[in-house]
Amino acid sequence: MSGLEEIGLEPRASAPAALLEVEDLKTHYPVRRGVTERLMRRPRRLVHAVDGISFSLARGEMVALVGESGCGKTTTAQTILRMVDPTSGAIRLNGTDTTRLSQRRLRPLRRRLQMIYQDPYESLDPRFRVRQTIEEPMLVHGIGGSRKERHDRTLEALERVELSPAELYVDRYPHELSGGQRQRVAIATSLVLDPDLLLADEPVSMLDVSVRAGVLSLLDGLRRDGNMGILMITHDLSTAAHFADRIAVMYLGRIVEHGPAKEVVRDPRHPYTRALLSVVPKRDPRDRSSPQILKGETPNPIDVPSGCRFHPRCPIAEERCTREDPRLRRPPATGDGHEVACLLA
Repeated sequence: MSGLEEIGLEPRASAPAALLEVEDLKTHYPVRRGVTERLMRRPRRLVHAVDGISFSLARGEMVALVGESGCGKTTTAQTILRMVDPTSGAIRLNGTDTTRLSQRRLRPLRRRLQMIYQDPYESLDPRFRVRQTIEEPMLVHGIGGSRKERHDRTLEALERVELSPAELYVDRYPHELSGGQRQRVAIATSLVLDPDLLLADEPVSMLDVSVRAGVLSLLDGLRRDGNMGILMITHDLSTAAHFADRIAVMYLGRIVEHGPAKEVVRDPRHPYTRALLSVVPKRDPRDRSSPQILKGETPNPIDVPSGCRFHPRCPIAEERCTREDPRLRRPPATGDGHEVACLLA
């Protein structure tokens, strides 16, 4: 039994209506052509950063998007925020399709979804006190009619992220805070707008191990108490297994396995998911199982392999895997909502 299997995950009830719906989302970046390519009129090549993914997220739910660096996780979050325009597909927030909205019409919707960045040392302006950092989004969106009202909301946001008493922190600069405190200030800056959706991009990867659990528990409590949804981007499957309701495993721009966190961790069906789980440290020191090291490197997202995009690195690939591109489907003997994009699942 692995350390993840001993976590003791319990299924959680999800809200009935979807807060966020992503449908067949694609985000491609054009590659600049050289002089020779232009003269020879070669077609412009594309980086397939996100190449057709679909998932939903309900209020009060946390979904973890897991995968190696470069698989398209952060691009997915940036596209949902419309920091990057999608190539095709649909993004619906509370039923409103945001992919066709102009920047002017997007502005009132932006306060409903906020992002927590990976590096708290870079996400805070070193020239701003904590008070100014948290008040800035209120000024941008016209929230808080008076200075006193904005001050009260600032103190309330700091208390929500457990920086208490808040009066001790409002006049500090970022260099006067620890890494965990900085990340809590960044979270407070997002919460002050009362968003419906938080996009947390590797929210604890830059923090010491000793403070990671505190920040993750804070996010877990906020989505339960505030009835908001959280999309957490991470490469750490053990973290995702413990805190998320559902896990979506992403590889080379596609979701290759998706389902309830408990089931994905205890019964992984895709070879890529199994490889990721095999390198998670075991709780029992007597468990000497060998990690599964994938051969080769992740293929170039400009030249995506034919058929199953994982087949060049897959330890069980067959000849048909080089020809057939699998879609997400429910394998036999799995629970509802557990889907795998593998011909051999």
